[in-house]
Amino acid sequence: MQIKPRQHLLDVWRAVARHSFDDGKLVWGETDGLSSVADAERLLCLLYPATEVPAFRLDQPDTTERDVLRVLEGVGSRLEIPPNLITALTQFMRTHTGPDDSPTFAGGHYFKPDDPKGELTHEQAQLGVVDSYSMSVTLCLATLGFLKVYEGTTTRPEVRRAVAELREATNTRLTAAMISLLRSFTVNVFDAESEQGKRLIQVIGQNRQSDRAVLQQFSRRFRPLRATIIESLTRGIQVDESIRDESQLFECGWAWGVVKDAPRITDLDVQVPGQPEGIADRLPYVYFTVVALDGIQDLFSERTLTLGLLDADQQKLAEALRLRWELSQQYWSAVARFGADRWPLEDLPWQTTGLRLESEYFSLTVAAILVHDLVRRKATDDDLTRTVAIMERLADRGRVTSRMTRQDPAIRLHNPGVTMPLAGSERSGGLLQWRMTDFSAQLLKRIIQLAELSRNISAQDRLLRLAERAFEHLWDRRIEEGEGAELWDDVRAVYPGARTTGPRLSWSITERVTECLVAARNLYEQQPIRSPELAQLARELLSEATHLFGKEQLEASATGADGSRGRAMRSIENRLDHARSLLDDRPATAFALALPVLQELDTLAQARGAAAQEV
Repeated sequence: MQIKPRQHLLDVWRAVARHSFDDGKLVWGETDGLSSVADAERLLCLLYPATEVPAFRLDQPDTTERDVLRVLEGVGSRLEIPPNLITALTQFMRTHTGPDDSPTFAGGHYFKPDDPKGELTHEQAQLGVVDSYSMSVTLCLATLGFLKVYEGTTTRPEVRRAVAELREATNTRLTAAMISLLRSFTVNVFDAESEQGKRLIQVIGQNRQSDRAVLQQFSRRFRPLRATIIESLTRGIQVDESIRDESQLFECGWAWGVVKDAPRITDLDVQVPGQPEGIADRLPYVYFTVVALDGIQDLFSERTLTLGLLDADQQKLAEALRLRWELSQQYWSAVARFGADRWPLEDLPWQTTGLRLESEYFSLTVAAILVHDLVRRKATDDDLTRTVAIMERLADRGRVTSRMTRQDPAIRLHNPGVTMPLAGSERSGGLLQWRMTDFSAQLLKRIIQLAELSRNISAQDRLLRLAERAFEHLWDRRIEEGEGAELWDDVRAVYPGARTTGPRLSWSITERVTECLVAARNLYEQQPIRSPELAQLARELLSEATHLFGKEQLEASATGADGSRGRAMRSIENRLDHARSLLDDRPATAFALALPVLQELDTLAQARGAAAQEV
């Protein structure tokens, strides 16, 4: 199934508008509104494409395209859509603000009690989580960009007041989310003889060398990164002094929430109310690290910088987050590619060290960080080729591109999903778990990101074919009727043996699919990969065509410059000029254009020869 970003995004928008809006007003529904993560994901299904895809812009009503207006009829008319979105966003900001006027980042019903018979308390539901911090960064930046453009198109006093109120609330939430991300970052140092140390050595050594040899390689490989972390002690990163000992192992990244005893951020010009005490253990999670990286990179996007969306305090926080972003990417990318032969990441499934879990989902999250790093450092063809193979294996093992067998254990990746205990959450009164059910959507997202990065024709072709198969799998999982019709997720549509009560609307998967479609649009906006071989062939064809065209011009035209031969010669000249202009960027197209020109020149020469013989 070919990915058609524009058409499929319109389909998603039509379904979101039909489900979530009634006469222009946002309807939260019964289960939503309890989780800031789910609420942000729902709004981003509309706002993310509207701020990232020019054809879907809603901030300049006079330029909104007709097909967009048709699918958003439930949100309002051309002039009503922006104010109605502002009202919905303001409602979100108010809903997720505490009694002390500080933003809240409640995980809500996304948290699951470890005890199947237990119930989530109100206090536990209100706990902040990295998913909410990261999603809020993306949502707030999209909102600020939307407001900045839209404000210049309206003169209505009530709308301008609403814009000002929403901008203030959004800036406050953005700053609070960035602070919470800073306070959730951690560096965990542990001894090589500890249970976690032995497990890390096993993962990166793959039982191919002695523990001592692996420890020595780790020390050498991570010496520069260790030095950077030690140097960063003066820049707010909290870490045990034992990291200076090169015999100690370490991990860095994001815990599931604000870590216990995390210091408050106080060196800002404007203080943001509310920096709650953290309860999370100082244990980096690969999953939450990926989630944080996805949000933080939006702080440095071209749109954010061009529109100047960050104030002075936010720029200071962004630089601090960028340091942690770099550290985490470098660390996990190096761990994933550790050693000289087979990568640890290629040894599926990935085993987490602190939690002692293993799953293809964790392999995918580590691969996602590797993709982030490959984009950052412009990866080699070898790195790309090996990563493509990993994605193909994950798609097969997750039964995204292969048939599900009877009682196949792979079904657990999708239903009920992969669960992780949240270390430290027992301090809230009971251990909590976090469940991930979006393996297929995350896989598609990383495949498209890799395809966008790849400049190797063979690798990109493999990725595009894999992306189309993964997208077809996801598109088939849309809910057919009832609550959330044409949104996600109905696992039984592709896995009839899944044990589930039926289709259940998931804003998490719906938002991920929306991200994938935006990424696919960005991929198709790129110039196609240039083939050096085709470029040389096209150049040779055009050289011959140009020579023959010059020769043909030497011949006198019996019908004059305005006759059929004159028109044909002008057409040939224009096509040759056009083909030459495409040589550097689209050599295959230049090649295709040169061939009929050569055929036409040959036809003209034969006609002239035949005419000469008759004379």
